[in-house]
Parts: sequence; structure tokens; C-alpha cells
Amino acid sequence: MRHLVVVGASLAGLRAAEAARAAGFDGELTLVGAEPHPPYNRPPLSKQLLAGTMDPAATALRHGLQATWRLGVAAVGLDASRRLVRLSDGDELAYDAIVVATGSAARPWPAPLPELRGLHALRDLDDALALRAAAAPARHVVIVGAGFIGCEVAATLRASGKEVTLVDVAAHPMLPLGPQLGEIWADKHRASGVELRLETGVAEFEGSDGELTAVRLDDGDVLDADLGLIAVGAVPCSGWLAGSGVTLEPGVVCDSTCAAVGVDAVFAAGDVARWPHPLADDALVRVEHWSNAAEMGEVAGHNAVVPAAARRVHAAVPTFWSDQYDWKIQSVGFPHLAERFDIAEGDPAEGRLFAIGERAGRPVAAVGVNAARRMIEFEMSLEAPVA
Repeated sequence: MRHLVVVGASLAGLRAAEAARAAGFDGELTLVGAEPHPPYNRPPLSKQLLAGTMDPAATALRHGLQATWRLGVAAVGLDASRRLVRLSDGDELAYDAIVVATGSAARPWPAPLPELRGLHALRDLDDALALRAAAAPARHVVIVGAGFIGCEVAATLRASGKEVTLVDVAAHPMLPLGPQLGEIWADKHRASGVELRLETGVAEFEGSDGELTAVRLDDGDVLDADLGLIAVGAVPCSGWLAGSGVTLEPGVVCDSTCAAVGVDAVFAAGDVARWPHPLADDALVRVEHWSNAAEMGEVAGHNAVVPAAARRVHAAVPTFWSDQYDWKIQSVGFPHLAERFDIAEGDPAEGRLFAIGERAGRPVAAVGVNAARRMIEFEMSLEAPVA
């Protein structure tokens, strides 16, 4: 074991590299990152950084890692039989083991978009800075997609006085949390002054002199817009692995130790990975949240450099949080698996709730608003393997 390559220089990749060193690996370590920036924290992009209360430098992930950094260079192909990764600058890196941590990208719009200034996506640091600059003079903001990113941006820009409209084909915001809680999120946004246009799609983005001016909806209504954000989800950055032998669905399919299925010496972590989880009855899951990127990165990096018998299983219970207005929304487990949620404590009208989601009579998730202590207790109750 002489050379470990980590493709993806964000949170999952950094934690993988650190874990490899912690496991005693003292060989050559190379991190490849498509972005020119050193590893940084993504959660502030839609909140503090967008609001202007945090400088870009404050998002940096501090570390003392001894490694070779290849930033601003993307991986474009993998030859698993020869153990070579091809880079966008024409270079090739030989490896003894590789960790794929290339994350996810903004889901593309299903049709060609007009070239209009004022139309944005939000996935990385440069996106966030461009959106912040465009938001400063904007008055009418239309956000297409009422998922977590869309709702966070809506809350941030509404707090700065912008007129904000959320548009989504779904019946409620933050779809994975279910309709019962979705109505609570919808009421919170409406009470904060955000207009919601649900169960409708976008027919056209309209502009004049190259500037976005309006968004036309499927029902014929036209919304004034001098700033638009397309936030319709994310897709795993795994296309560069096509033809390599790695099993893709479309993320990298792994076993419980983060080892990729179909090839040797390839591991995966974070948004790009799919793996069996005991809480989901060992069905394959893919999790796009900060905590999973950190935890799975640690397991993948450790397992990439130790003997097979010493590999760890990645079975951490997924968690996430979302700050919107004065609400800290937290989730534990797999909310999308719950057949229904029951509010066990609190009242949304008072800014606090704790709800438990069950499937087939057993708890699989909890969602809380300003209920950190109860969320920690629930997470601990799910730590034991589920039969």
C-alpha cells in the first residue's frame, strides 16, 4: 500500500484522507478536487454566507493534513484493472486504493435554459458568491424547488427584505419529510411573508435584453422576477466512472464497508455513494447530508488502507439540520421511509415540536423544531442494530 488517491476535496474526501493517516497510512496521499478551493463547509452557503454575515474564508475546513493537492482538476475516468485515474489536465495517477468522494451536482433543468443574467443555481462556493452579489439589488425573487436548499434560501432572502416566491410541483415543501410536517413548513413560510405556488411547474423563464424579468407558470400566471434560483435537487457526480466496472445506480453502489461493488480497491463516501443500511432493512440508500459525508468519509478512508479483516461497517444513523427563520429543523433516521408522523411533543405555533415517524409499527425517523435534546435522545435509541 504505497499510494492512496482521494477524488473529491470536500468534506467526505478530507475526512477520508485524515482517517487514512489516523489508521497509520504513511505512504503517498493525493487529493484531487474539481474546484479550485481547498475544502470548505457547505451548509453556510445558503444561510450565513448568502446573508453576508460570514466571509468566504470562514467556511474553510481547518486541517493539518500532509498530502499532495490537485485542485482545479477533475477526474474524468477510471481504469480499475490498471488502477489508474485519468484527470482533466491529461495526467494519470496510479493508485493502490482510491476513495471516490465526488459528491453531487445541481440537478439540471430538463430543457435548455435561456442565457439570462439573474438565473442561478446553488451548489458550491462560487455559486453562493454569485447569488449573493445578484441578490443585493434584487427585489423579486422566484425560487423553483421547495426542497431544503430552496427553503433555506427563501428564508435568508426574505429576512433581508426581498419579495420571495417558492414554486414547486409538489404539494408541500421539503417533500422527504412527508405531508403532515410539510403543511407546518408551508405555514411557517407563509407567515414569514413568502408566497408559495405549489402543485405547479414552470413553463418558461422570460427576459429582456439578456436579463431575467419573469417566470411563467404552467397555469399561465406570470411572476415578476429579477432573480431566479433553480433548486430542483441534486444528482451524484458518478458519470466519470462509466465503463470502469464500478456498479452505478446512479451513485456508486457499495457494501456495508464502503467498498465499491464490481471492482477491487475502490471505496466511496458521501453524496456519491449508495450502500445498505440496517435501519432501511439493508436496502440501498444515498444520503446528501453533512453528517453522513463526514462519518462515511472516515469509514471509507480507514477501510481503504487496512486489511480487509479490519474494515469497519458504516451504519451510523443519518442526521441533518436546516436553519430557517428562528427554527432549527433537525432530522434523525430516514424520514422518507415513515408511513406517517405523530407529534409527540410541542406545538408549531409555539416554535417547537418533536415528531416520530414509524414504518410497520417501528420508529425509523424523528423530526424536531428547536428540540435538540429530544433529537439526541432519539438518535441514541436508534443506534442499536435493527432486526
